[in-house]
Amino acid sequence: MSKKPIIGISSSVIVDEAGSFAGYKRAYVNKDYVDAVVRAGGVPLIIPFTTDKEVIISQVQVIDALILSGGHDVSPYNYGQEPNPKLGETFPERDTYDMLLLEESKKRNIPILGICRGSQIINVAAGGTLYQDLSLIPGNVLKHNQVSKPTLKTHKIQIEENSVISSIFGKETMVNSFHHQAIDKLGTDLKVVARASDGVVEAIEHKTYKFLVAVQWHPEMLAVECDEARKLFNRLIEEAKK
Repeated sequence: MSKKPIIGISSSVIVDEAGSFAGYKRAYVNKDYVDAVVRAGGVPLIIPFTTDKEVIISQVQVIDALILSGGHDVSPYNYGQEPNPKLGETFPERDTYDMLLLEESKKRNIPILGICRGSQIINVAAGGTLYQDLSLIPGNVLKHNQVSKPTLKTHKIQIEENSVISSIFGKETMVNSFHHQAIDKLGTDLKVVARASDGVVEAIEHKTYKFLVAVQWHPEMLAVECDEARKLFNRLIEEAKK
């Protein structure tokens, strides 16, 4: 039996608000990420949060691909801006952790998939910037933070030809949406491969890296019920086997 690839999933820290361990910190990631990797034929490995660079280097050595998961707003200080009043909760230490995971994974040339915050981290790490809130984007913006179940698709995206995303989803697809920030200035060596009808960036890819794909929606949530969403994780596993 061939060895299944190990897919590292970046994690965060959650604090118990009540109960016997109120105030206690726990390492966590939403279970949908784990389930999506298992369903696609990979071995999920949750990477515990740390800012110790030597530990992160060792963590990356044991994985065959990386998923940068969703979470807090990216601190605007990472891209040279002061906080806007509409900025959400940030976790600067996690920014450091995610960027180190990204840097070390690129050194190993392993496949990388960014999801929601992960997409924004990839852009900022490449020198790009973010809209700290969708209300700061000129013009009429769609509703990008749906108040409904995670498996519901709420808006369309248009996809560029000759991209990894188009090879998976075609010219357009419907996605779910749970974000209030978005990519503004694009980072070096990245390209936009999908947008919503309001122009909001929904997917980016690296121009030359063998597999660095990032999406603004949450395919791991859709993958609970949607075969099409599962194709993205299937592709990640295929790339990790190469």
